[in-house]
Amino acid sequence: MRLLCRMLAIIGPAMFAGVMLAIGVILGNYWKSLPPEQFLAWFAHNGGYIQKAIPPVVLPTLIGLASMIWIDRADPVNRLLWTSAAVCIAAVIFLTIGWFVPANTGFSTGSLPLDQVSGQLDTWLRLHNIRIALAVAASALGVWACNR
Repeated sequence: MRLLCRMLAIIGPAMFAGVMLAIGVILGNYWKSLPPEQFLAWFAHNGGYIQKAIPPVVLPTLIGLASMIWIDRADPVNRLLWTSAAVCIAAVIFLTIGWFVPANTGFSTGSLPLDQVSGQLDTWLRLHNIRIALAVAASALGVWACNR
């Protein structure tokens, strides 16, 4: 059971980072190539697929991290490493719910004025890179905890 939980706690955040990396690199570059009205039309039609890509990696991540915090509760260093990894993922979730969901809604409903689309997309991509870095950090912290 310990091995499975370790795997979930490391692979979950890595999958999370991978999904977000694909969104950022593949779709981000494509979006930047579109005029604002075409980007908003694309997002209105396809934005829901992006939201569906994240939840399948969140649950295994949370299960793995919560399990490892519990399993390694007697080891203060590992508990700190797992807790730090969980804080990274909590920050990703906070950013997602607090900023990305409203921003994506603005894109998909077309409520964002056309002259603000480019700036909002640039901000979206910068913050998205922070989410990727946080998920990678969570996975790296898990590897560290398993190898000390």
